This record gives sequence, structure tokens and C-alpha cells, in this order.
Amino acid sequence: MPSEGRCWETLQALRSSDKGRLSYHRDWLLRGEDVLEECMFLPKLSSYSGWVVDHVLPHTQENPPSSETSASSRSTSTLDQPSCVPRSPGRTPAFSPSSSATPDGAEGKHESQHTEPMVLQSSRGVKVEGCIRMYELVHRMRGTEGLRQWQEEQERKVRALSEMASEQLKRFDERKELKHHKEFQDLREVMEKSSREALGHQEKLKAEHRHRAKILNLKLREAEQQRLKQVEQERLRREEGQVRLRSLYALQEEVLHLNQQLDASEPHKDALKLDLSAFRTRGNQLCGLVSGIIRATSENGFPTAEDQAVAERALQEMRDLLTSLQQEIAKACEAKRRQDEEVAHKKRQESKMQQGPEVPRETPAPSQGLGGKQNEDLQVKVQDSTMQWYQQLQDASSQCVLAFEELTNSKDSQAKKIKMDLQKAATIPVSQISTIAGSKLKEIFDKIHSLLSGKPVQCGGRSVSVTLNPQGLDFVQYKLAEKFVKQGEEEVASHHEAAFPIAVVASGIWELHPRVGDLILAHLHRKCPYSVPFYPAFKEGMALEDYQRMLGYQVKDSKMEQQDNFLKRMSGMIRLYAAIIQLRWPYGSRQEVHPHGLNHGWRWLAQILNTEPLSDVTATLLFDFLEVCGNALMKQYQVQFWKMILLIKEDYFPRIEAITSSGQMGSFIRLKQFLEKCLQHKEVPVPKGFLTSSFWRS
Repeated sequence: MPSEGRCWETLQALRSSDKGRLSYHRDWLLRGEDVLEECMFLPKLSSYSGWVVDHVLPHTQENPPSSETSASSRSTSTLDQPSCVPRSPGRTPAFSPSSSATPDGAEGKHESQHTEPMVLQSSRGVKVEGCIRMYELVHRMRGTEGLRQWQEEQERKVRALSEMASEQLKRFDERKELKHHKEFQDLREVMEKSSREALGHQEKLKAEHRHRAKILNLKLREAEQQRLKQVEQERLRREEGQVRLRSLYALQEEVLHLNQQLDASEPHKDALKLDLSAFRTRGNQLCGLVSGIIRATSENGFPTAEDQAVAERALQEMRDLLTSLQQEIAKACEAKRRQDEEVAHKKRQESKMQQGPEVPRETPAPSQGLGGKQNEDLQVKVQDSTMQWYQQLQDASSQCVLAFEELTNSKDSQAKKIKMDLQKAATIPVSQISTIAGSKLKEIFDKIHSLLSGKPVQCGGRSVSVTLNPQGLDFVQYKLAEKFVKQGEEEVASHHEAAFPIAVVASGIWELHPRVGDLILAHLHRKCPYSVPFYPAFKEGMALEDYQRMLGYQVKDSKMEQQDNFLKRMSGMIRLYAAIIQLRWPYGSRQEVHPHGLNHGWRWLAQILNTEPLSDVTATLLFDFLEVCGNALMKQYQVQFWKMILLIKEDYFPRIEAITSSGQMGSFIRLKQFLEKCLQHKEVPVPKGFLTSSFWRS
């Protein structure tokens, strides 16, 4: 049947179409009851079925004529259907263009005239229509759902992109703002830095200007001070030269006077048969030396300190020469007296032998004879030569004080500062002397020697020199000697071992600077007259306090110090003196003799024993002196020393004991036990604290 064939062709065309190639699920009935509900009504063809019949089927039959297509479609639609199927009302407007485009215009007219749907009687058509409607519905739903999901996804992406863009914009704005702030901050810091640098540079320029102005003012002030200082130095040099010139004249006068005394001894030449030509020759040479110095000074201007020192040494040598001459004359007189006594004794013996034996006279009692001999032999006053030497040292000390009197009494602050610095530079090194090591002593000695030599030394962080003031050298020499004696009075009195390091430094300074040694003796004699030895006598009209000070006591507020303290101070100074005369500076020249050696210690010991002892004082000083210096005197004088010790034990001990009360026997017993121990062992022990070679190696 032709209609049945076209139906199958239609189905074949539908199967070959895009929708026919879609895959349908078999369980679509389980997803809903929509399709089943449509089965309750009469089946109707879709509005698209005509379009399918008109447009799809012709392509499958190799383009048959449109009349045949429409006829076959009608026969197909009527196949197996008892009645006609009405067309959909919406078909006419929907496919009007297509129907108008068909070659057969009658078909379009026919469709437009039949508006009533036709009822299909075929179940296969209903099934096809249902499948098509179901497919369209599913496809529409899927498209709607896909579109909805795509829209939601796009909206979500748009929102995400919008948010991300918004956040990126915010971050961009923040980075831009941060960059702006940083640039502004950097610019402000650069401006502040440049401002600070400008201010610093300005302040630096101001400071440099002030510094240069200050330096200029200082230079101007220093130049003015230098000019004034040069003027003052020239004035002081002239004044000092005049003082030295007057001193040279006085020295020349004294030298000439001493030379006259040498000439006055000429009568003794024939009487004593002495050759005094050497003394006179040396005296004339010394006079010529002093006269030559004065003549050279008159030509060159004013004398120098060296000229004065040479003249003073010449005067001292002249005094020593006169003393030696007097000693020679005294020895010659003594020898002549003994010779005369021997001659007279021989004559008496001869006359007795010629006259015959006589009745011997009654001799005095031994005790009376001993007492009488003691009173006749020992002296109460000091020897004239010793007193003269003592007075010369005191005069030299007084002249030294007068030399720097202007510096001492100056009201100028600069002069006061110089005086204070010089005093510290002279006294502090002496205070630092200790028994620790020899290297420390060498540093102290070099510092003192440099100060006295005019070299600058460091004191209190400042450079100090005696050349800062014309009177500086005299001031330093006086204060240095005073400090050495004060160390003996205080430090040695408390620590006996300290006498040796202080003494060795003092001896070395004495050897290089003789004037300091003379000032040390002057201070020592003034504070401890027993070091001369000199026992001051009380004069009528003298105040008791003045006499006590002459004896060496310290008097404050009309109160004399205790005897124990007095003996302790005297002991310290005698110990220092005994250490000085036996020690020499180990780094000095060994060719020179000791400036005040052991011969002066022997002289002091002999004069002490030739003088009446004092209660408590003589025994104390003898013990201190022999304990410190006894070993050195023993090695130097040997047998003569032991004779002296026996003399002390046998002849001098009874004299000391006779004037010593029971409460003052301590010092006497100590001296007696010490000498007895020395005589027993036939050796005087080395004093404690004596400086050995190991001390200097340390």
C-alpha cells in the first residue's frame, strides 16, 4: 500500500534526522506521569508533523514531486486511521513560509482551509507523536536546565571575577597608597637629613671658627706671656747674677781670709819643723781659681750657677785644707809635747838616780782617780771645728730659703701653681720609696735626678720642670732634702727596714747634686742636733719652749711631746744617717768617693764618746747607730773598731749608768746586751733590711 510505504519512509526520515539519532532512555516512564496523562486523551498530531512530512520525507525519496509527497502524506496519515486527524491550530502561522515555499500552492490552500483537528485511529502514530512530544519536552527541559546552570555558572564566575577584580583593585589602591606614603616618608627623611646635615655643617663651621678664635687668642696670650716671661727671666737673671756676684765676692773674701790663716801658721814651721809649703801652694792655687772666676765673670756679665758651685767647692777645699793644717800642727805639737815630756822624764830619772831614792807620796784612791780622770777627759761642749761646720750648713740652708723667698711669698696664682707642682714633683717620689724591688727605686731615682737636672717630668698628669721659675731649682732642692729627713723622722722611725732604700736614693742624689746633700745635713742637724753631735746649752733669758725645740722636741700649744715619741723620732733620723754613710747608689760612678762616707760615721762615734752622755738619749742613739752601721764600721776599721767597742763597754757604760734613773734603764740594757753579744761572737750582725744584690736583681 502506497500510504503504508510512505509512513515507513517518514519514520525512516525521522530516524535519519538529528532528533532521530538522539538516544532515549527506556525508563522515561518511571520519571513521571506526564506522558501517561496525555494517553488519557485522544491522540493528536503535533503541529510539526506536517512540516516533517512536507520537508523531511522528500529528501529521502530523491526529491519526488511535491504532489506525490503531499498525497503520500495524506495517505500515510489516513493509513490505519478510521477518521481524519485535525491539524494543529498553530501550524498554519508557524509554517506558513514553508508551505508557501512548496512548488504546489494547492497544498497550502488545503491546509489553511482545514482548521479542525483530525482524530488519528493508528496507535503507531500516537506513539510517534508521544515520542516526539516527549523528546521535545525532555530536550526543552535539558536545554532549560543547561541554560539555567550555564547562566548560574556564568553569574557565579562573573561574581567571582568581579570580587577578584574588586579585591585586586583594592590591593592595587593599597599598594599605590603605600608607595605614595613611602615616597612621601623617604622624601621627608631626605629633607630632614639634609636639614640636619646643613645644621651640623653650620655648627661645625661655628665650632671651627670658635676653636680658631680660641687658638688665636691663646697664641696671642702665650706670646704676651712669653714676652713677659722673658722680661721677667731677664730681670731675675740679672738679680740672681748680682746675688751670685755678691756671693762670689764674699767667697773670695773668705778664701783670702783662710789663706791668711794658712800664712799665719808660718811661725810653726820652724818651731815644729814641719813642711807647710804644700798647704800654702794649694791655698794660693785656690785663691787664684776664685779670682779667675770673678775676672771672667766681670768680662762676660754675671756668674753662672756652675761658677758659684766651683767657687763654693774651692772654699770648702780651702776650709778642709786649713783643718788639715791645724790637725798637722796639733799632731806636731802633741808629738813635740810628748817628746819634751820624755826628755823631762829622762832628766828627772837621771836626777833621781843622782840624788837617791825618795819616799813615795801617798796616791789618791782608785775611785777618786777614776772620777777625776773622767771629769777631766770628757767634754761638755762640742768642738769648735764641729760647731763651725754645723753653722756653715745652717747658713747655707738659710741662704737657700732666701733664694726662693719670692716664689714662696708670691700672690700670683700662676706662681702658686708652679710652686705646688714643683713641691709635689719633689716630695711624691720620695714618699713612694719602699723595700719592694730595685727596679722601682731606679725609676724613682731617675725621676728625681731628671727634675734636678732641669728636665721635664710628669706629675699629676702635667709636665713639671724647675726651669718654669728661676727660683725653682733652689725650691726643689730644699723641699727634697726636707722630705728625705722627714721620711727618716716618720717612716724609718716606724719601720726600721725602710732606712736602707731611702738612704741609697739619698746617697745617689747627694753624689750627683752635692748641694742637696748639704741641705739634708742641715735639716738633719736642725731636727736632730745629736746627729752633729751637738748638745745645745741653755742660755739666760731663753724661753723654755725655744730651748726644748733646740733639743729636738716638738712643742705644740706650750706642751712638749712625750719622751717615747721624741726618742722614736731621733732614732729614725739617726738610723737614716747611719744608712746613708755606708750606702752608695749602685748605678753611679765607682771612681768617685762617697760624698759623706764612713769616716764621718767614725768621727760622729768618736765625738759622742768624747762628750758627756745624756740620760736615755745617748744610749738609744748609740744602739741605733751601731745596729745599722756597726757591721760596715767593723769591716772598714777592724781592730780600731773593736778597741772603740771595748772603750764603750769599760769606760763609757759606767758613765751612762751613773746618770740613768731606774725608769730609763731599758735603752741602756739594750745597748749593753747588744755590745756583749757582738764581743762574744766577735762580729757585728748585718742589719735587718740591708740591701743585697738579689734586691737589685728583682
